Amino acid sequence: MFDLDKWQEIFATIKKNRLRTFLTGFSVAWGIFMLIILLGSGKGLENGVRNQFKGSVNNGIWISAGRTTMPYQGYKPGRDIKFTNEDYERVKATINGIDVISARSWFNINNTISYKNEYGNFTISPCHPSYAIIKNVQIVEGRFLNEIDLQKYRKVVAISTIVHDALFKNGDREKAVGSYIKISGVPFKVVGIFSDEGPEDEQRRVYVPIYTAQRVFMGDNEINQISLTTGDQTLDEVEKMVQQIRKQFSAVHKFDVEDRRAVNIWNKAEDYKRTMDLFAGIRLFVWIVGIGTIIAGIVGVSNIMIIVVKERTKEIGVRKAIGATPYSIVSTIIAESILITAFAGYIGLVLGIGLMELLSRALPPIEFFVNPQADLRVAISATILLIISGTFAGMFPAVKAANIRPIEALRDE
Repeated sequence: MFDLDKWQEIFATIKKNRLRTFLTGFSVAWGIFMLIILLGSGKGLENGVRNQFKGSVNNGIWISAGRTTMPYQGYKPGRDIKFTNEDYERVKATINGIDVISARSWFNINNTISYKNEYGNFTISPCHPSYAIIKNVQIVEGRFLNEIDLQKYRKVVAISTIVHDALFKNGDREKAVGSYIKISGVPFKVVGIFSDEGPEDEQRRVYVPIYTAQRVFMGDNEINQISLTTGDQTLDEVEKMVQQIRKQFSAVHKFDVEDRRAVNIWNKAEDYKRTMDLFAGIRLFVWIVGIGTIIAGIVGVSNIMIIVVKERTKEIGVRKAIGATPYSIVSTIIAESILITAFAGYIGLVLGIGLMELLSRALPPIEFFVNPQADLRVAISATILLIISGTFAGMFPAVKAANIRPIEALRDE
């Protein structure tokens, strides 16, 4: 039942010691405010890093041709390693655990792409149809490349939304599919439009069948990179795949298997796990710092309540002498402690979340700091933590007050 006299007494005590109550509450508010700011900033950094991984699947391996840095079996260092279609077919046929696989090429040609009187410079990416899965592109209109395009050397192209908007000023995506654009002066039929969540340079691409590009622009079967996904393989299994791939290329292209620059292999799953583990450690550190700051404020509340009990020793003795129960005394002290911590904590919580929302809307786009925010679960957890802490902060002074003997309290000066 709501005890009006008890709350009148609590508010009278707070009003009597305004400065002391304010300073105590400020320490609690500052602790929860800093916790929200630290957690929100950490989330912003994590979102930024996650965005860097968004441009492709997280279980991918990228194998790129490089240059030798070690002598090997009479070969001098400094040799350029060149991949061909045979390397792609061999990896596809011999490496177990591959989900999807694609080769890619890049070449030095005029990157101008045009449609009627509109022109632009974009990246031309020859690939296999399965690269859409590896790159995690989303089809907006039409389709991506397919195996028939590949085998029949069709001059077809899938363009990004950015390329579409630059060339087709009317904005009609449906009309764009089926139209012909010129890539370095060669007509290619647009079969689809896609969106890409990766960085902007990844979005300024068009994809053409790799065999068509080799025949039209390159005149040979050279490739520069092989990309593949590993399905649900564990990190240990993926690492074994990487070692197997490196040994295979070492044997075929005659370089030392320890020469990491001869063939560059990027295991994204390992990098992704390492990065996420790092942010897990950062979150733990932030919680430790934040909770430490809150505890410092709670200790301040507890000390203040001890002082309150000390100042009111004679009053508590009189109340016990005329029949006040230990429960009424304990509940009053604890209620005052919870009131200070909960109110001050709520103020810190609101200010922290408000600042995070303001930063999220006002900050210009930053590559590695995206949408800083403290989620609802953090706010609820912090509130519960404050209520529990406020209870414990008042518990010990309250128990001390309840144990005061009336005769000793009345003698106290």
